[in-house]
Amino acid sequence: MNATTHTSVHSHCSFCGIEQTPATPMIAGAEGAICEACVKLADQVVSNWGRKRVLTELHGPIPKPKKIKEILDTYVVGQHLAKEILSVAVYNHYKRLKHESGDQGFNHLHHEVELGKSNILLIGPTGTGKTLMASTLAKTVGVPFVVADATTLTQAGYVGDDVENILVRLLEVADGNVGRAEWGIVYLDEVDKLARSPEMATNTRDISGEGVQQALLRLVEGSIVKVSQKGKKRDGGGDEVALDTRNILFIAGGAFPGLEKHVSKRLKPSRSGIGFHAEPVDNEEKPDLEALLNETQPGDLRHFGLIPEFIGRFPVLAPLEPLSEEALISILTEPKNALTRQYQKLFSYENVELEFTEAALKRIAQKAIERETGARGLRSILEHVLRKPMFDVPSIDGVQICRVDEEMIDGLRDVEVVISDPALSAAEEDESLQPEDSAFAATDKKRASSSH
Repeated sequence: MNATTHTSVHSHCSFCGIEQTPATPMIAGAEGAICEACVKLADQVVSNWGRKRVLTELHGPIPKPKKIKEILDTYVVGQHLAKEILSVAVYNHYKRLKHESGDQGFNHLHHEVELGKSNILLIGPTGTGKTLMASTLAKTVGVPFVVADATTLTQAGYVGDDVENILVRLLEVADGNVGRAEWGIVYLDEVDKLARSPEMATNTRDISGEGVQQALLRLVEGSIVKVSQKGKKRDGGGDEVALDTRNILFIAGGAFPGLEKHVSKRLKPSRSGIGFHAEPVDNEEKPDLEALLNETQPGDLRHFGLIPEFIGRFPVLAPLEPLSEEALISILTEPKNALTRQYQKLFSYENVELEFTEAALKRIAQKAIERETGARGLRSILEHVLRKPMFDVPSIDGVQICRVDEEMIDGLRDVEVVISDPALSAAEEDESLQPEDSAFAATDKKRASSSH
């Protein structure tokens, strides 16, 4: 009876003024009524208020692209194009969040421009800094950030991680806050391993390759995905929450070995003509790897083994250049986490100064290029060279300096050790007469003589 009275009194929506009809029912209150459309708009406004509060808690002022790049420069050497692309993408991600959480009224929401996202695909040889840039961004940005390994993913229903587990991890990083998780950034590492093998039969299910690509389409494009907060899809629906992935920025990276062959074939088609009128084949002019990666097109990725739908959801291609000798030397010495600084810190705990000559640094970079492992090869080389000093120095008294030169990098002689004890000078002369003994063996003899 009361509801009927309210309906007869409030025949117009108190917000938009639309008249009540059988097709446009009203929700009546004590002092007014509201239509279904305004209820939905009010829900958007209230949600935006909550998002705005969350955004304020996440970060203060929006970091400018130059500031983001400066932070990346302190950890990653070179790769200026890729760092600019990532900086702009993260900056636009923040602007999109500001736009989504804008405190706007009903009239503005009707004509609001929806800002889309531009997912990024990083392409470059191994050891060029793709994963390092992603982990550095994780420290920089104020939104939840997750690095996911694509090699652990399998198609739903098979042993392995489902693609929804990426969102579960994002939700965990956001401390269970769905609003924060929906504004996160996901880095998919090793996506080149998802490429379909051309040798595989067409009727064979590629559960960790093409199947994963197809499963990722829905997440990357943007949809409502139900995930369990416990990370188990079959625990029951009680703990499931719905995540909207429209505003989650996806950054994918991979080495894509052999991709340059597809690019080269497209840029320089094979000449199969024979006879006197056939054009001669010029085998000397071969573009370098950097030039080929810069010319990468979506068609080349399709020939590599990625499906067109997956490629289309990563409209921004960011190539990473192979590291030169000068870049590798800079990686050894300049960043905050430079390898030479790390080992010098380890030796400093023994009160020993570790020195590298310029020739030694250059030779380390040359050996890393020969191994074709990029910056990852630098640590392997240093570990091999410094293994013996790191084993012996803690047991030797009076060591002041460990000096590394070019011959020591090539294994022609052991790392030079400088000992400060003057009582050992005589033993040092004896050592000079025995070149076949290593510096560490001679040091043991000196210690024995000094003890006697």
